[in-house]
Amino acid sequence: MTVRYLDKLFAPQSVALIGASDREGSLGAVVLRNLKMSGFKGPIWPVNATHAQVGGGQAWPDVDALPEAPDLAVICTPAPTVPALIEALGRKGTRAAIVMTAGLKQLLDPAAGQGSKTLEQAMLEAARPYLLRILGPNCIGALVSAVSLNASFAPGNALPGKLAFVTQSGALATAMLDWASSRGIGFSHFISLGDSADVDFGDVLDYLGSDPNTRAILMYMESVKAARKFMSAARAAARNKPVILVKAGRAPEGAKAAASHTGALAGSDLVFDAAVQRAGMLRVDTLESLFDAAETLSHLHADWAPRGAGAQHRLAILTNGGGAGVLAADALALGGGQLAELRADTRQALDACLPPTWSGANPVDIIGDAPVARYQDALRVLLAAPEVDGVLFMHAPTAIVPASQIASACLPLMQASTKTVLACWLGGQVVAAARKATTAAGLAGYDTPEHAVAAWLQMASYARNQRALQQLASDTPQDFVPDRAAAQALLQQARQDGREWLGDAPTQALLQAYGLPTVPTVKTANVDEALAAARRIGYPVALKVISPQVVHKTDVGGVALGLKSDAELRAAAINMQAQLNKHLPQAVLSGYTVQAMAERPGAHELIVGISTDPVFGPVLLLGEGGTAVELHASHAVALPPLNNELARDLVERSGLSRLLAGYRGRPPADMAALLSSLLKVSQLACDLGGVAELDINPLLVDSNGALAVDARARLHRGDEGAGKRLAISPYPADLEERVSLGVVQLLLRPIRPDDGQRLKAFYAHASPADMRLRFFMARREVPHSELARYSQIDYDREMTFIALAPLASGEQAMVGEVRAACDPDNIKAEFAIQVATSWQGRGLGRLLLSKLIAYLRARGTQEIVGECLPENTALASLARHAGFEITPAPPDGNLALRLLLR
Repeated sequence: MTVRYLDKLFAPQSVALIGASDREGSLGAVVLRNLKMSGFKGPIWPVNATHAQVGGGQAWPDVDALPEAPDLAVICTPAPTVPALIEALGRKGTRAAIVMTAGLKQLLDPAAGQGSKTLEQAMLEAARPYLLRILGPNCIGALVSAVSLNASFAPGNALPGKLAFVTQSGALATAMLDWASSRGIGFSHFISLGDSADVDFGDVLDYLGSDPNTRAILMYMESVKAARKFMSAARAAARNKPVILVKAGRAPEGAKAAASHTGALAGSDLVFDAAVQRAGMLRVDTLESLFDAAETLSHLHADWAPRGAGAQHRLAILTNGGGAGVLAADALALGGGQLAELRADTRQALDACLPPTWSGANPVDIIGDAPVARYQDALRVLLAAPEVDGVLFMHAPTAIVPASQIASACLPLMQASTKTVLACWLGGQVVAAARKATTAAGLAGYDTPEHAVAAWLQMASYARNQRALQQLASDTPQDFVPDRAAAQALLQQARQDGREWLGDAPTQALLQAYGLPTVPTVKTANVDEALAAARRIGYPVALKVISPQVVHKTDVGGVALGLKSDAELRAAAINMQAQLNKHLPQAVLSGYTVQAMAERPGAHELIVGISTDPVFGPVLLLGEGGTAVELHASHAVALPPLNNELARDLVERSGLSRLLAGYRGRPPADMAALLSSLLKVSQLACDLGGVAELDINPLLVDSNGALAVDARARLHRGDEGAGKRLAISPYPADLEERVSLGVVQLLLRPIRPDDGQRLKAFYAHASPADMRLRFFMARREVPHSELARYSQIDYDREMTFIALAPLASGEQAMVGEVRAACDPDNIKAEFAIQVATSWQGRGLGRLLLSKLIAYLRARGTQEIVGECLPENTALASLARHAGFEITPAPPDGNLALRLLLR
């Protein structure tokens, strides 16, 4: 369940308080007082088993005695009473409850025949038949300003506002509420999740993401339970408004128990960061930064996110004090930001309006005696400079010109700019009027250089994360088809043999099944077989020990490289036996692996791998490789599945881009080969749920391509189905279908992120009439953000099938689409369809709609709805033929299309 009945939880018309009390200081007394003092307009019904009056008014003895079913019930009674109360509320007709009671992790009384069931499990079982939603248990409650609801035991009410705050910590909730009130910060919703037995972050994100009273969502998180639901909800919410969070626990606990290098490097906090980035959210370090970021992002230009070179956004600093400029530049550098490097023509333009003693570079120091005109002229130059993505405007008070006059002259320039401008007014009372004017102008203002730069870095980080939601992936040719059957056979054989680790030769075969270049590798049982294999491969070779007890062979002397003859190989094998006896005497030597030596002098040694996070499932890692891999700082992680742009972003975040670009005569590495390798490993992670960890170390990358030299793979103890543990639903290739329409064979398949350009061309070639029928208005083109949204769908909640027709050039053109967006509960799906003008009347619309209906019926969707203009007789006829009920939809006179799936 997700948003179902959350309106009853956060916008109730009536509330029952079970456990209401007059006893001073009791939970029931505090909650009753908060409910009454909040100004809630609906009835409040206290329930008390022993008192006919509570809080100066009537009380009811139990749930059954209530005058009607309350929309929301708040439970403050002891833990053992909760399951029965939930069952009584569900039977009464209540569909939402807040359980403030703690202690539901304890077991039920074994004498009652409930076995090892906890009170929490019994509570959820009691709620399930009625679909009753539960906030908590062990929570503070909820405050919602739009309906004047304070269903909490917080010490005071929340000020009304446009921020939503969601927290797992009850103690933190009360402290933050008090802190925010003292600073005049208001909330649309203030929600304590407690133990999140039912309603969790994913549910609340879905609800708040479409709430018109909420401008931004702030969260304090300690853990994520349902990763896929969380990611789906987070990505949907982050498209609508800023989602900003603090998460406790930065220590990489997961790395402590990791068996592979990848597992050690892909610590849990890095994985959570990767999830935040992929979802387009912003993570900050402190609670105070949550509110700073919310304020900062409210001033972010809608078109700013795509700006900037690479992964950085270039900032120009304009100041009348050199010291302040240096402080700002230092803070930017320490935070990983980038100063804009001024071009020659920009410096010339500044030379023309600034005194000869100006700094000559960025930060642009216009000198302390600057009059108003100097501020204006320098600001105009920087705002017009193409190498500048944003400007930090700083002023320290002087006796030359009052700060208020500078503000009056410069704020209109900042407002008119398409670039983000941050203002920093240094000082106190002297600059108070300038600060006030900045706020009134709708611009971001700060009181110190460090504070302003921190805001800029937040903007840059948020913009980078949002870019993953807005980018149009390139159309990357699918130049390989993995041999999934061969790969699965390798895993199955390992399981039958009782092996947790796949072994060198089978791992190389696994990589080959996914199109990754490898070196010839042979598994041998003894020295004589190793000698024969080396002669077949050709010297020089590498020799590696095979032992079930050995994971990292170099640690026990189990690797010998560059062996040039039979004598060297035999000597190496004897030495390995001796080293193994010395370092790991309990190990069993079961053979040797012989590999061809990879002669790639000057190649970069990288590590590419898969690890399994306990929450987010498979994770991809890229970094510097070699024997000292865990000592390198250059690495990054990402959640599969990847596309070409996400793979390129992984390379950027790993810090390897400059290294791979070539230096000191070293040619650039083949970036296309590296990206291809990342995409293939991503596909492997999506397809083979049985792979728990994979290390490719080293992956040699140079100007000649990529080569996997050494690799190891560990299997899950149980067989994990493909895609089951992925936090983001992968592309459903099994839904691809080839159909014949006349003499043309079409490919019907789900849309992919790399179809963005096809979709753009499809809309661009549509007639004005077709575009009006599709979008209910005249439009010449579809904006970039919509194209990204339409092509980057969440397969867990949406489906778009496209029809591709072959062109004479060998390319494929998109000639039709049908899409459906399901509500989070999979009750209802809204559909839309469009067919290229030249393909209309040929049966393509019927094929697409039939495929969509069959898909939605199979996933359990109950209803399909749509709407069309009255003149769209073709769609009305198509829908009627498919079984839709068609009725007028006042007041606009459009036609409502409705199909019940049975």
